[in-house]
This record gives sequence, C-alpha cells and structure tokens, in this order.
Amino acid sequence: MTCLSVLFLSALPGASGSPPNLLAQADAAFSERFEPARMEEAISYYEEALSIVPVQSEGFVLDRLAQCCYEMTTFSPGNTPDDKDLFEKGKEYGLRSLRLNPDFARLEEKDFVEAVGYITDPAALLWTANNWGALFSYDPLLGMIDVGKVKALYERGIEIAEDYWGASFHNALGAMLVTLPSFLGGSVEEGRSHLERAIEISPDYLENHVVYAQYWGFTYDLFGKASGIRDPELIERELDFVLSAQIGDWPFWNREAKKEAEALLKAKEGFEDEG
Repeated sequence: MTCLSVLFLSALPGASGSPPNLLAQADAAFSERFEPARMEEAISYYEEALSIVPVQSEGFVLDRLAQCCYEMTTFSPGNTPDDKDLFEKGKEYGLRSLRLNPDFARLEEKDFVEAVGYITDPAALLWTANNWGALFSYDPLLGMIDVGKVKALYERGIEIAEDYWGASFHNALGAMLVTLPSFLGGSVEEGRSHLERAIEISPDYLENHVVYAQYWGFTYDLFGKASGIRDPELIERELDFVLSAQIGDWPFWNREAKKEAEALLKAKEGFEDEG
C-alpha cells in the first residue's frame, strides 16, 4: 500500500486549485477508484479541495475522504500498519463531518447516542462507523469500549436511509450483531434479519451476498474469529451467485465482492479439509 505521506501530501500535476475543477477531477477519479492509482488521485484531489471548498461542500468532501480511506485498505493483504493508519484517518474525517452538525458537536462527549440522533447525513454515519469498527481488530479493548457507539451510527443510518449504499447499514449491523457476544449487545437472529434485509433491499449490491455468506454461513468464536461452518449450502449458493453476476452499477464494491467470494470459498474448503 502507498505510504500515507506520499498518498495524502504529494501534489498531483495539473491540479488547478479551483474548487469546482478539483472536485470534478476528484469525482472522475472516484468513479474509477477500483484502480489503485485512481483511488490515490481521488484522495489527493479531495484532500487538496478540503481546505478551499465552501462551507456547504465541506461535509461532502469529508465523507468522500472517509469512504476512500476505508476502501483503500481493500488493496492490501489486510490488517497492515498502513491499513490501521487509513482507518484512523478515515474515522477522523468522518467525525469531522459529523461535527459539522452543531447539536452533534455539543452532545458528542456528554451523550454520544443522543448526539447521533441529530445526524441526517448517511454517508458520514456509514463511513465513520466502518472505519471505527475496523479499528477494533487492532485493539479488542477499544472495541469493547466503543462498540455501542458504532452500533448507534449504524442504527441511526437505518432510521434515516436504510437503502443507502446498497443497504450497507443493514449488512454492517447484521455482521456486527452475529459476531458480538450477547453481553456486548450481540444477537445472532437479529443479525441474520439485517443481513437478509440488505439483500431484499439491494440484491444487485453483491457485497450483501458476500456478507450474508461470511457471517451466517460461518460460525465465530468470542473474539469474532471464524471457527467453523454453520450453513455450507448457503455459502455455496450466495457466493456462486456473486461470482456469476455482472459488475453492474457498483463498479468498486462488486469487484471487491467477487474477490472476497473466492477467498471465502477457499476458507470453506479449509474448514472442510480440517473436518
């Protein structure tokens, strides 16, 4: 993965310094961000635009940066120091976007759940939560402390825009509830209902099928690590669907879903060989 100092601080040739032009270039790169170089360009353009865009555009740019930081980690083998840096940066961009809401900023420290109730920006909710939740794998104690805050972000997203980004609030909350122990708010059946609701809302967002296969098809231990197979037929059905489907309207995440589907089928084979 590209060094963060290069990724965020290096200037791109041809950048105009004009907010409309920078955002147009950033959006063009964003649409092709399944190519790592274009993802880097998108982040660099949005980063440059952040300091000069008008106030009304600041939330949009912060949300895009939070999203791109999260998505950039998909190009690495996973759980690398660079990934952690990206998740931390993405979380901070997301929180900055949330704090543009004065009521959230006023209540964040006093009552986070109440503060989240004032947010109406689904992008800020989703990408803040995704980055924050991803950090739990690096620090399980942090996860035990902050899991309720991330859960509140997903739940608020479902309240205001359950279909946002292919129903990602449902698939993310479902995965969380399936793997969390009950004393931290986990519920296997409630989690399954969210996973199935995501597919019901957005069947063409292939990540929903991958997440369903991953978190319902497999079983997990108390630390959230896959420990076995719960439903092998479901895994095969959902992942075969993903691998045979068209890329469609989700060029980044449907490509990612196909990569993840292949990896999960290999994981399934591994558990079956152990058995």
